[in-house]
Amino acid sequence: MWEPYIKGYIAWLQLEKSLSENSVAAYIQDLEKLIAYLQLQQGSPGPAAIELWHLEQFLKWINDLGIAASSQARVISGLRSFFKYCVMEQICSQDPTQLLEAPKLKRHLPDTLSFEEIELLIAAIDLSRPEGQRNKAILETMYSCGLRVSELVNLKISNLFLDVGFIKVTGKGNKERLVPIGSDAINFINIFRDTIRHKIAIKPAEEDFLFLNRRGSRLSRVMIFLIIKELAKNSGIKKNISPHTFRHSFATHLVEGGADLRAVQEMLGHESITTTEIYTHLNREFLRATLEQFHPAFHPK
Repeated sequence: MWEPYIKGYIAWLQLEKSLSENSVAAYIQDLEKLIAYLQLQQGSPGPAAIELWHLEQFLKWINDLGIAASSQARVISGLRSFFKYCVMEQICSQDPTQLLEAPKLKRHLPDTLSFEEIELLIAAIDLSRPEGQRNKAILETMYSCGLRVSELVNLKISNLFLDVGFIKVTGKGNKERLVPIGSDAINFINIFRDTIRHKIAIKPAEEDFLFLNRRGSRLSRVMIFLIIKELAKNSGIKKNISPHTFRHSFATHLVEGGADLRAVQEMLGHESITTTEIYTHLNREFLRATLEQFHPAFHPK
């Protein structure tokens, strides 16, 4: 009964939303959880017959199974997407998820690095090795532009506009954005290109990718993770850091410095300002810590 709807939904996610195979698979898994629940009940109504109470009972069921609140919220997000598609395609006359409440989530503030810690990491790079200049350009670019690791490894030479201080980045959903890049990052990208990259035997179809391994292929996300973990170890930084830590640090330092949240949203490529607002919470923590440390009359509760 659900097969034709699932096929149509997959096509919509791929063609209209431009989602990756992994993202599409995650949305379908969320939908399949609902279908599995409905099949356990008496009868299995199609999408048009689903009402709010069906979904509320389904949420109670997955909660009783011990599924975490964060996973429940993701499932609800997937169901909202499916029923949005159903309304658009006139499969359903109304969206039963409109009044569906997601579980309250506790937002965990991510680890960030101070500017001094970022300098420590960069100073730990062994510039006597060929990959040292590349790794320095990578870290400078990540911190200067707040890139996702996938955006970094797919950064193309044809999308570098260094003479005017911008790079073009392809983010989630294949959406492109222009991001300002600082003079230090520009300098180290040019050093890497002029002294190291041109000596690499580049594999076919990899010629336009900026950051390459010694075999001439673009770097993997895992490789970036390993580079940063090794530098953290060598520089004595004990925080749990990853490539995403540079993105968090980029945004946090901007907000702490008084940057407009809409500008930060644009640079990070966040679809919703709500995602960017986590950095206002980080900023409040920073302000509180500053008061506690430096204000003689401030006594925390």
